[in-house]
Amino acid sequence: MILDRFRLDGKVAIVTGASSGLGVAFARGLAEAGADVVIGARRPEGLERTRRLVEETGRRCLAVPTDVSVPEECQALVDAAMGEFGRVDVLINNAGVGTAVPALRETPGEFRRVLDVNVNGTYWMAQACARVMRPGSSIVNIGSVLGETTAGLPQAAYSASKAAVVGLTRDLAQQWTSRRGIRVNCLEPGFFDSEMTAQYPDGYLDRMREQRVLMKRSGDPRELVAAAVFLASDAGSYVTGAVLPVDGGILAT
Repeated sequence: MILDRFRLDGKVAIVTGASSGLGVAFARGLAEAGADVVIGARRPEGLERTRRLVEETGRRCLAVPTDVSVPEECQALVDAAMGEFGRVDVLINNAGVGTAVPALRETPGEFRRVLDVNVNGTYWMAQACARVMRPGSSIVNIGSVLGETTAGLPQAAYSASKAAVVGLTRDLAQQWTSRRGIRVNCLEPGFFDSEMTAQYPDGYLDRMREQRVLMKRSGDPRELVAAAVFLASDAGSYVTGAVLPVDGGILAT
């Protein structure tokens, strides 16, 4: 049955940035598709809430406080997954931060922090997972449409970091798919409710939805999760090095 290809039964998935927002949706959605889930983020209290949501689906969940900008903590997250479950089949590289600081005022520390989490953290997690992943495994990096366009806010560090994630995705796919059987792809979300969008100025999202989004609405997190399940599962077994916008048509305007 074609729907069986979307199942993740018997698989183990790691989700970073899983203490809030889209990370919570990814963790629960992968569990609903059948995976046991290992979650990482910097805030233990948020991780505990996500763990309970995952376990409500009947799947197992391991929560490991993790700062992905620290390579040793990325390795510790993967080691914990291997110790608990003995395998890692899927990585959702979701952890990310952003700033909305005008370029002439952004400090070196602010700029570096965004790249350290969004680019370096994505790389450290992919690297640690690829060391233990079996052929047929899948890495899904979470980019952004702001890696390809602008949207009226000062987002130099964030946009640069997400453009870098696209380049990283393609290179890792080139290195690992033929040699190790690991597929590497990138999702580019448009406007979804998250901690980041909650910080946007009043009226900004309304204007963007009207002017830039062909569907005239924000995305439902489950629409993004469905795309992630496609790329993580056997449904996407012939897809690697791809960049998939889930943006309601922003990049078409």
